[in-house]
Amino acid sequence: MGINYELYKVFYWAAKTGSLTQAAKVLYLTQPSVSHSIKQLEDRFGITLFYRNAKGVELTQEGAVLYSYIEQSQMLLSLAEQKMTAMKNLDSGELRIGGSDSLFKHYLLPYLERFHRDYPGIKLHLKHGTTPEIIAFLKEGTIDMGVVRMPIVDAQLEVKESIQLQDCFVAGTRYAELKGSVLSLEMLLRHPIILFSRNSRARMGITELFQSYGYTIKPEIEVGSVDLLIEFARNGLGISYVTREFVSKELEEGSLFEIQLDVQLPPSRVGIMTMRSVPLSISAKTFMELMS
Repeated sequence: MGINYELYKVFYWAAKTGSLTQAAKVLYLTQPSVSHSIKQLEDRFGITLFYRNAKGVELTQEGAVLYSYIEQSQMLLSLAEQKMTAMKNLDSGELRIGGSDSLFKHYLLPYLERFHRDYPGIKLHLKHGTTPEIIAFLKEGTIDMGVVRMPIVDAQLEVKESIQLQDCFVAGTRYAELKGSVLSLEMLLRHPIILFSRNSRARMGITELFQSYGYTIKPEIEVGSVDLLIEFARNGLGISYVTREFVSKELEEGSLFEIQLDVQLPPSRVGIMTMRSVPLSISAKTFMELMS
């Protein structure tokens, strides 16, 4: 038998006010309607829930037991309504984003700072990973959106194009003799190459590019973060493959310089992924609008 929540609401207010008349006023019902609802509930259980007294009505022993449960449910419903209102007004909730360390640091950070300033009640949860890992997080439902390198081809995902990035090879002062020269891929490979060790979109892209020219790029050093790519190149351990926009400071100050090649390295775009069939939370939708 299905639960008729309206009957329990009538019962709750009759018990809380101790008056059928007062319960009717709170619920904008007539007193006969209140009496009928309580009679339905009593018939359902086959027990008497109220008895009349000089002031109105009072709970029977069985009615008091029922009220102890209904009171808790009403409190939870009230808290739920308050929570929904808070989330709608962005006073509460959470924002869950997946991305790489470098995209968080060099692309998302200004937006995250502004969002946190405007909506301090929203908790930020950031999950780091490679593109395949971020896609998995999204499909598992552990993040609301993922920020990754494109291209992304997946029918389950909605991908919105964002900024364009340009990858390049950079070196420090130890390789100053290469500054101003134009190198072929073969000449470049004569020097120690430093690449990101994980299965990132950038790593896959440069591997495919070299293969298209008949070369295999084998890094002498593999590292687990973009910051190490930058530091190792700056300290002369080799030539690193990085995103130009992420080393603009180092290029400007001269601690790194870009290696010029006789082939064009293709640009890439950042994509913001969401699940096609899952509606965005209010906080995630607001953050997307902030980035537009």
